[in-house]
Amino acid sequence: MTSWLGVALLPSAHHLLSAIQLQEEIGGEHRLHPALAADGNLPHVTVFQGPFSDSLDPETVLEKVGRSTALKEIRLATVGIVYQPTGWVFLSLAKPPLMVGLQQAALDVLDSHLDREAFDTAKDTTRFSESERASFAQYGYRYTGDAYAPHITLGRAEERIAREVVRTASERTSIPTDWVFDRLSVYVMGEHGAHARTLAERALDRT
Repeated sequence: MTSWLGVALLPSAHHLLSAIQLQEEIGGEHRLHPALAADGNLPHVTVFQGPFSDSLDPETVLEKVGRSTALKEIRLATVGIVYQPTGWVFLSLAKPPLMVGLQQAALDVLDSHLDREAFDTAKDTTRFSESERASFAQYGYRYTGDAYAPHITLGRAEERIAREVVRTASERTSIPTDWVFDRLSVYVMGEHGAHARTLAERALDRT
C-alpha cells in the first residue's frame, strides 16, 4: 500500500503561532487554503515529500536522519513572501548549506522506500523551472537539489488572488526576520501537501 508522507522541520511554539497569524493577516478577506492550525495543518518547512511503500518506518527515518546530521535548532532568515506557480503563496526562507545537507541526508534514507510507480507522470510541469522538472523526474517532488527552496507554505488561492496577496503582504503585516525550528517530523500529507498528521517527531538539540 502506498502512503503519501513527508519529512519536515517544525517551528518552535512561538514561531508556529506566528506563521498561523501571518497566514490570516496576509490573506485578509481572501482565505488561503488549507488553513494552518496548531492542532491541525501545522506550519512547516518540507524537507521532502512523496509516495512511500510500507517499508518506511517513521521512527527509524528520524533516527537515521538525526544521527547522520547531528542537527541542532535551526534558525532560518526570512527572504520574503513570494508567489509560486500556480496559485501558491510561500514564505521564502534562506537556504544555508545545513539545509542542503539535511535534505540530502533525508533523501539517502528515504530513496529506497519511494514508490516510484506512484509518481504523477501526467502532471503538467510546463510552469516548472528546468531544475524543478529534473527533480520531479528523479524523485516525484519538485524541490530537491538545485531546486530545493526552503519555505513555509502559507496557502493556495486562485491565480489573481494569490498574486494580489503577495503584492500587498508587506502592507498587511510585519514579518519576523527569522524563524526557529526545533523539531523534525514525519507526517501524513493532506490538502495541497499540508502537514495533516504527525506520525513521528524528533526534538532537535538546543543551540
